[in-house]
Amino acid sequence: MSEIIRSLQRDLNEFGGDLHLIGADMLGGRHPGEHPDNFGAGAMAMPATPEAAAAVVRWCAENGVFIVPQGGRTGLVGGGISRPGDLILSTARLDRIEDIDPLARTVTVGAGVTLQALQEATAAFGLTPGIDLAARGSATIGGMIATNAGGILAFRNGVMRHQVLGIEAVMPDGSLFSDLTRVLKVSAGPDIKQLLIGSEGAYGFVTRAVLKLESFNPMRATALVGVRDAASALAVITHFRSLPALQLEGAELMWRRYFLDSAGERGFDLDWLEDGTAAVLLMEVSAASEAEARTALEEGLAGLWEQHGLTSGIVAASLDQARRFWALREESDFIYRLHPAAPSYDVSLPPGALDAYVADLGARLKAVHPSFDAYVYGHVADGNLHLSVIGEGAAAPAVKDAIEDAVYTGVTEAGGSFSAEHGVGTEKRRAYLTYGNPARRALAQAIKAALDPKNLFNPGKVPYRAD
Repeated sequence: MSEIIRSLQRDLNEFGGDLHLIGADMLGGRHPGEHPDNFGAGAMAMPATPEAAAAVVRWCAENGVFIVPQGGRTGLVGGGISRPGDLILSTARLDRIEDIDPLARTVTVGAGVTLQALQEATAAFGLTPGIDLAARGSATIGGMIATNAGGILAFRNGVMRHQVLGIEAVMPDGSLFSDLTRVLKVSAGPDIKQLLIGSEGAYGFVTRAVLKLESFNPMRATALVGVRDAASALAVITHFRSLPALQLEGAELMWRRYFLDSAGERGFDLDWLEDGTAAVLLMEVSAASEAEARTALEEGLAGLWEQHGLTSGIVAASLDQARRFWALREESDFIYRLHPAAPSYDVSLPPGALDAYVADLGARLKAVHPSFDAYVYGHVADGNLHLSVIGEGAAAPAVKDAIEDAVYTGVTEAGGSFSAEHGVGTEKRRAYLTYGNPARRALAQAIKAALDPKNLFNPGKVPYRAD
């Protein structure tokens, strides 16, 4: 047992069962999540109440112990990495869904509740959190707030920032900031909660939140559609978004190499796919009934076929088949089975700039090494692309900077971002310093210095203090 855990047990024993403390021996039997160094601290505090969390933060401030906030540990950029001497502060036991208000369409929820648990609870009222992503079974609400998560429904509802009405958080001085506002319209000075959303744990530890809820309709139809480019996919999306009797529930684009390898790994039948198809659009719509959704989807695609150069398509005949369609897009771990340690990126651009960017990216990667290529897929309706670079030696440290430059060149100039929804963490430090907005970096550092002068929260990560 570490000295930190022993001292916490001695000094905060009045919290009893509200504060669970575990050391390296117990952490060794747990999965560290997406990064093997997440449990590097060997010490974790798991408060069950905001008050217990605040006491831990005060103790750390008094004793000079750095804090690494963690949720579901699904982050892909190393934002939850911890080191010996740090204390992991986990939201795992802040897992209560406190109040679902179907009239106001809001929910008050603990930061440790997983997205899937919240989706299931709100579905009973015909509602949904309005945000969805592949890691729904493990991603927590607190972590999604900290990274300003996006996902599948961002094109329609916005990202996490747009779903949060109120926040409660422990600040670096150990005080409890509570603004659990439950209304949309608030014009009462600066909105302090926005400092915490997307801060990646640098400014405080989220304990509870109030979220907006959206309507949920389970009457759906799903299709895979071969398209010639992103522009064609966007034209199809625009058409279906204009239909008054339909709601577009998902629009994901997989460029050819990604789709073929994903399908091959899953043994998915490709007899329907025409040769030469450049990309495949995964679409899901909802309507008053499944039959209406399916008919509208089929008839709509038929009407667009020649006009937008659609090459092939298949509409799911059952819920099970629809799930298999979605697995092609969401279960991307095949990339690392085929190409271990393939470097991955997450950029966003205005949707109209996607085709030019993807074409230029291929040329830039081959200029680094002739064997380099990329899997490209993502949330096409909002311009968010996920990229994994493959080829001989693509994971070698010697080419890391050159690959980054190939991926990020032109993104900012087009009005996009080098990080769309995964955050910065440790993996994107160079990109943050090279491609991030200098004025934004300076303001972020000033806010960090004001809120956390001891650099207590998530040190060594954004906003990368100069000292």
